[in-house]
Amino acid sequence: MGENIADFDELIQQVETIFVEKIPFNKLLGMHVESLDFESAKVKIEMREELIGNFIQKTLHGGVTSSVLDVIGGLTAFMTLLKKMEGASSEEKLERLAKFGTIDLRVDYLRPGRGKYFIAQGSVLRTGKKIAVTRMELHNDEKVLIAVGTGTYAVV
Repeated sequence: MGENIADFDELIQQVETIFVEKIPFNKLLGMHVESLDFESAKVKIEMREELIGNFIQKTLHGGVTSSVLDVIGGLTAFMTLLKKMEGASSEEKLERLAKFGTIDLRVDYLRPGRGKYFIAQGSVLRTGKKIAVTRMELHNDEKVLIAVGTGTYAVV
């Protein structure tokens, strides 16, 4: 991109703050951004009692798995959108977030959510003028693949 490093770093920090601190549900889940750029993103959540879905097996709730995959898919799609908006002001870029939303989400649960923490990562499959499609994965602390997903997002 033609933007300088300071502008890029500031933009990344703003997006991180929005996705992790400003969205109450994401904050409740305890998400932390591990890496973020225009091509991919990673977030981490620590396993906590409040996130358990099966109290006997003490595994991650399926809704948490789905939510984390949705967040990482949306974050990845949004970063790709920002890359296409080179030259626009920070305000214009962040204004697009208000119109941004999930259209469709598919999650395949592959294994029970066991682990000390989980890492979700996303990559973009395709970005058009109105929608973006992403692929997401959720791994545990032992790098075991727990779930995969595909998300479609409105980027109008």
